[in-house]
Amino acid sequence: MTEQKKRRSYSSALRQEQAQATRQKIATAARELMLRKGYADTTMAEVARDAGVAVQTLYTSAPGGKPALAKLVYDITLAGDASPVPQRDRAEVQAIIDEPDPVRKLAKYAAMATAILLRIQPVHRVLRAAAAASPADTGLQELLTDIEGERLVGSRGPAEHLHALGALRPGLPAARAAAQIYVLTSTENYEKLTEVCGWNADEYTDWLATTLAATLLGGSLTR
Repeated sequence: MTEQKKRRSYSSALRQEQAQATRQKIATAARELMLRKGYADTTMAEVARDAGVAVQTLYTSAPGGKPALAKLVYDITLAGDASPVPQRDRAEVQAIIDEPDPVRKLAKYAAMATAILLRIQPVHRVLRAAAAASPADTGLQELLTDIEGERLVGSRGPAEHLHALGALRPGLPAARAAAQIYVLTSTENYEKLTEVCGWNADEYTDWLATTLAATLLGGSLTR
């Protein structure tokens, strides 16, 4: 590699790192404001101020205005950071894939799902409340629709993985398994069990792992 190519590669990596750091600052500031003030009362100017960036930088990082900003907050909260590494390539997902036993595989999946729900539930609640209060806000309504669509698509990964292993119970198609994973891991179910029923996170994880195994796996695998 020539010296010029090395400099270009270093410069590109540095720009990507700076952009990632900026997105993280913006998402952190927006999340804190939305959780404290609500979605409707959080302004782009306030987010830019708290993130220490120009308002134009905010619109560059989240083109599409406040719904796009809320999606940025949701996505980074879901992933746990602003790294561009896809969820499927992250260490916790690889650990699930590498686990040979389907029951233990679902136990690890349940633990990962609980960790995600602990992070994302406050954000999801704020967005749901804002959408309920502003049914004419098409941008916000579309955001929640998109989030649910992405959740359903994301549920196909573990369902298709189990199907490829031959671990799904007889007669259960991967698409139906994905729908059941989607419902069982919903924020609303998590809220009911932890807030209404008073379960702690460990109890929820145990329930989710057991229910997923009983719902998805062949009988001989769940005994």
